[in-house]
Amino acid sequence: MQLIDGKALAQKIHSNVAKEVETLKQEKNVVPGLAVILVGDDPASHAYVKMKAKACEKVGFYSITHNMPETISQDEIIQIIEMMNSNPHIDGILVQLPLPKHIDTDKILEVIDPKKDVDGFHAYNVGRLVTNLDSFVPCTPLGVMKMFEEYNIDLEGKDVCVVGASNIVGKPMASLLLNANATVTVTHIYTKDLKAHTSRADIVVVGVGVPGLIKEDMVKEGAIVIDIGINRIEDGSLVGDVDFPNVSKKCSYITPVPGGVGPMTIAMLLSNTLKAAKARA
Repeated sequence: MQLIDGKALAQKIHSNVAKEVETLKQEKNVVPGLAVILVGDDPASHAYVKMKAKACEKVGFYSITHNMPETISQDEIIQIIEMMNSNPHIDGILVQLPLPKHIDTDKILEVIDPKKDVDGFHAYNVGRLVTNLDSFVPCTPLGVMKMFEEYNIDLEGKDVCVVGASNIVGKPMASLLLNANATVTVTHIYTKDLKAHTSRADIVVVGVGVPGLIKEDMVKEGAIVIDIGINRIEDGSLVGDVDFPNVSKKCSYITPVPGGVGPMTIAMLLSNTLKAAKARA
């Protein structure tokens, strides 16, 4: 069993981004800029945004966070996004999800200029991803693809089971895998017999937020397991959606939680923002 070390790979990407930022500054006088919109007081969102800001600072980006109260109106958020759309120093705009109940998330994401949509959630970028055209790809699934690349895991012809069908992870993950010529099964909350699908897959990718959902008897010998879930359990520790101690015994490769897919998400955000800055330059 080999651990897929997302932390080490993310650090490698960070240092490559930092080098490219330096070149961009010297040759084109362009500094990549990222604007984050954070609504409300969700502690997880605040912690995550803080991590993003720290990463931006480390690689030499300009970054700004718009903290907004829970009570803000939809129109006010739209106004701020439109301001960012027309700001020439901002290359990436990111709306931290989830948004409060009174805000229409789809409407907000549609307002972002697709050229600054570094989260890859705009319908324009989603369409381009599905049709295998160059686009901004959601950071978590893109990070998983980078892991496959780094560990020389060939996806062509592999049976892959994606557990979870969210717009943020499951659906874009399935599109990327299809584009890499894998045979993809997508399962979700209404799937009748999850084990029937996961146990015959060469690769299982899971991201649903259910601690220990994938058990040892649900994966075949030698499977590759990518655990995107991150859950804080009662004793305060972080665990994934996979019963790691037992499942890992059967795997050829597996991602740990923490230290697996998590760090890759921020690395890909930096990578997407750099891509947008290069397009501006």
